[in-house]
Order: sequence, then C-alpha cells, then structure tokens
Amino acid sequence: MSSAPVTELAAKGQFCFRWKDIQDMTHASDVAVKASLRRLKNKGEIAMPYRGFYVIVPPEYRVLGCRPAEQFIPDLMKTLGKIYYAGLLTAAEYHGAAHHRPQRFQVLTSGIRRPIRCGKIQVEFIHRANTANIPVGERNTVAGTILVSTPEATALDLIGYVGRCGGLDNIATVLRELAEKIDSSRLIEIARFSPLSWLQRLGCLLELVGSQETADKIADYIQEKDPLPTPLSRSAAYKGTRLNHRWRVYVNANVEPEA
Repeated sequence: MSSAPVTELAAKGQFCFRWKDIQDMTHASDVAVKASLRRLKNKGEIAMPYRGFYVIVPPEYRVLGCRPAEQFIPDLMKTLGKIYYAGLLTAAEYHGAAHHRPQRFQVLTSGIRRPIRCGKIQVEFIHRANTANIPVGERNTVAGTILVSTPEATALDLIGYVGRCGGLDNIATVLRELAEKIDSSRLIEIARFSPLSWLQRLGCLLELVGSQETADKIADYIQEKDPLPTPLSRSAAYKGTRLNHRWRVYVNANVEPEA
C-alpha cells in the first residue's frame, strides 16, 4: 500500500486519522495497512500519539516529531468520546497570562488517562469529575478549534491543582497577569462547581497580587457563605499559623510571585 491515502487526507485538510480510516479507504489487508503506516511513521511523516490514532506531520513540524498538541487533541478526544478542555497553565497561556511557556499541554477531562509523549510534544491529562459543567470558549488553531477554560474557570482550576502548576509562587505570578481578564460576577457564578476552599484561596491570592476589586467581591461572597477555615497550602502544616479572617484561610505559606 502506498502513502497516497494519507496524502489525500492531508490535501483535504484532515490532519488526524484512525487506522480504520485508511483501511476503509484502501480496502487493503491489515498487514498491508500496518506495514505502510509503520513505514510512514519511521520516515517521520506521521506520528502516533495514541494507539490506533495517527497525526500527519508536515515538514515544518518534523523537528518536533509531531504536530503541536492543540492541533490533534480535539480529534483525539472526539475519537475517545471524552469531554475535555485545555486548562491550567495551558489555558493561562491562551489568555496571555503565562509567565513561562508551559512544558506540557494540560488537558482536563472526566476520565483518568495516562500522559502522552509524541516526539517532543507532551500532553498531561488531569482528572476533573464535572468537566462538562466548566465554562469554556473556542480558540482557533491551524487544524480547527480547541476548547479552552474561561479566565474565571482557569483561575479556580489553578488553585485546585497547585501541584500541577508549579506551586503557589508560580500561580500567584500567573494570576497577576490573568486577573485583568477575570469577571468577578462570572467567577462567583461558577464557584459552585468547585470546592468553596478553592475560592477562599483564590481570593486571598488575588488580594496579594493587587486585584483588589475582584477580591472585594469574592470576599463578600465568602462572608455570606461563612465557610470553615482552610490552609493556603494544602501540602504544609498549618497548626498555630495565622488565620486571615477575611478569607478564613490559614496563611501557612509565604507566597512570592515573580517580578
């Protein structure tokens, strides 16, 4: 079997395909299809980020060994039948708030999935049970569109998944740039989809980075809910540390955003 079917797909603007798609196009035997795809993969013309799912790699991306994640993740998640969105530091970058370019493309989804490495491209999957409820927006890519969490949802997720985001110092740095994109009313509206402690910590950090107006509105909501105290850092002891009564947060970490 020749590479003609893959070339035909690329000519139509289809950059991802399944093993079965080629088989249906050519009616070739399993052995012939597998041999042809293996040959194209060895030449670097296609990549396989997930078993049975292939990405056509044009010359400009050969050095990466794969297309950028944003160009194949939507098709992959559709193939897997999973709800998803690009979130955390990846979403922050889409919103212009990435202090450093994320090393991994971060995807939140309702299922538990292993990370993907395709050439130099790394994709990290983070489990979020209520992914379908989180507000997202579409962003254009070379290959179509991808779903990205809104600034408000991104801010809450950053607090909820501190360990995936480089720690509180890095999150505070990102929040300082993301804050101007956050609509406090929308933030309060979607807060019900996350633990209230996330909003307590978020308000505390937004106040720290100088986003006073948004912090004030969150504080009003927190006072109304009267939640239990929570530590700023979940990974550090907090017994005997100072309680910030406005946020009902034990300040058990010294957070220093980068300049």
